[in-house]
Amino acid sequence: MNGWFSKSFGDALLASEPLGQVEELFRSEYAKAGSLKEMAIFIRHESEGRLHCEVMVYFSPASVIVAREFDAGPCETPSPRGLSLFAGAEESWLALFPDSGD
Repeated sequence: MNGWFSKSFGDALLASEPLGQVEELFRSEYAKAGSLKEMAIFIRHESEGRLHCEVMVYFSPASVIVAREFDAGPCETPSPRGLSLFAGAEESWLALFPDSGD
């Protein structure tokens, strides 16, 4: 493991409320941390052949406080393919995925 965390927020149609809570806490912690470029949250909609998409949320290592608040579990560094920046600075792409070319 390398410090990343992930959590499924379930069906994309039902994830907006918990995602709003994640964003609110992130903004608070981001401000306290001095807007670190390594602090970011990414999401990916995954379907794996199912009818409805599942929202997977990936918390960077610097977002550990937010990850723990939402009971996210440790995971490997996610592939940047298909990820969307949910919270944090655009510079986090290069800081967290330096080899991705994004």
